[in-house]
Amino acid sequence: MALKLMGKKRGMTQLFDERGNVVVCTVIEIEPHVVTQVKTKATDGYTAIQLGFEKVITKDPRTVKRRVKHPRFGHFQKSGVEPRRYLAESRLESVDEYTAGQEVGLEAFTEITHVDVTGQSKGKGYQGVMKLHNFAGGPAAHGSSFHRHAGSTGHRSTPGRSFPDSPRASHMGDNRVTTQNLKVIKIDQEANIIVVEGAVPGTRNGLVFLSAAIKKN
Repeated sequence: MALKLMGKKRGMTQLFDERGNVVVCTVIEIEPHVVTQVKTKATDGYTAIQLGFEKVITKDPRTVKRRVKHPRFGHFQKSGVEPRRYLAESRLESVDEYTAGQEVGLEAFTEITHVDVTGQSKGKGYQGVMKLHNFAGGPAAHGSSFHRHAGSTGHRSTPGRSFPDSPRASHMGDNRVTTQNLKVIKIDQEANIIVVEGAVPGTRNGLVFLSAAIKKN
């Protein structure tokens, strides 16, 4: 039960630590969130807050309603906040300090040393068994005829069928992945940027979710 913030993965860079060693880092931009709903045990059966991220910006303010679905637009009107592109819920032990319309930003992570980052991994399309499951393949000599094949997937008369969920050629990537225990290298509240050590799942400018590391903090 920890606060979860949303951000955009802007890319990777490298910094130097106190000993002069190169540290590969990922830069994540986290704009201030707005509380769109406060849930309590009396009204919803549990305590949580709903946060909105990335304000919907258009050239003509009159077209904002077209960029948001009508039920969600009414939800924002009820909370008295401007429409946001993304919503995420964080279950908390207590929500007494939060109210609808309140802004929440990187100041919530100032005392956190490690974070867990969740994102949608890069999609690789339909791949064969050698790339997807690290199959060795057949001999590379002339005439083998099965250089990159999966080989036999069936059985004899017992059980007389192929077992499901065995490694086959299929879609690769585009999964929800969580990388745990990433060290927080730097937080710049003025620029709305947090720099973490290591790689983060997802593409550049992709949406990621950050929360305090369960195993470290």
